[in-house]
Amino acid sequence: MMESNAIAIRGVEQHHQHFRLGPINLDIAEGFVTAIVGPNGSGKSSTFRILLDLTKPDAGSMTVLGYKVGEGDDREWKRQIGYLPEESSKEDSYLRGSEKAAFVRQWYDGWDVNLYQDLLKRFEVDDSLKIGKMSKGMRRKFELALVMAHKPKLLLLDEPSSGLDPIAWKSMIELLHRYMEPGDRTILMTSHIVEEVRRLADFIVFMVRGQVLGKYEKDELFQRWQVLFVAPMNPASPSISSVLPSAWPGVVEAEPAGGGMLRIVTENAELTENALIDMNYRINTRQSLTLDEILDALMRRGAYV
Repeated sequence: MMESNAIAIRGVEQHHQHFRLGPINLDIAEGFVTAIVGPNGSGKSSTFRILLDLTKPDAGSMTVLGYKVGEGDDREWKRQIGYLPEESSKEDSYLRGSEKAAFVRQWYDGWDVNLYQDLLKRFEVDDSLKIGKMSKGMRRKFELALVMAHKPKLLLLDEPSSGLDPIAWKSMIELLHRYMEPGDRTILMTSHIVEEVRRLADFIVFMVRGQVLGKYEKDELFQRWQVLFVAPMNPASPSISSVLPSAWPGVVEAEPAGGGMLRIVTENAELTENALIDMNYRINTRQSLTLDEILDALMRRGAYV
């Protein structure tokens, strides 16, 4: 069955004096959770703002939920989106939470007051407080309840767990899993928390310096990217110093590891292992890479796609 896309980005660029975003070509599959991972200043938040037509690209085009961004009346497709920005707005600090909710709900026909109250209860949020008086964590929980109360088809979450304590973080993970249960909803999120990405994401997009380094299926990513420590199987095997590991299938990096062994970082463990066996090498140990380690390897390789 072919996947349909909730978001399609084609050749999008945005130029600033000291930063250039893109060109970005990226598809976000409907019905899945996609996490964008990368260091601060990579362009993740800028991409969200362009998708919502809050800022304009200098080139390229986008469709969101089948609608072309920047053309025609955008109210219909924006009603189907819940957007949680990384930074909270300072303009509504004087409002009570209930007042902000009353203002927001008038824009959404699908606003579910029972769901909103249930979310407040789950997160232990008192919306009678002024927003500016809420702690950072409480405000984040209130904002999450606010963007989910109209049951959006697409959630754009920019660092959603920022400021949450471990208990609230666990509640958020469970809530987002429940949100995805109908099967036709989509989440595009950014996160720097490895465990959050592991527990939520179906796909991972690596983004650095305004460029997309690649998009990967999560389980396959961790299965394929490994560190292998290898050595010749017998004295007749070629010595480590006589081979060219960079030419081996799947190898991203290779360096001596002492004791006649070689440390290999591979992006295709199965392919690399088969090549090593054919060359009469043995694998002494193997280790999985973390998301940060994979990102670092991609950056050092300069693998822009």
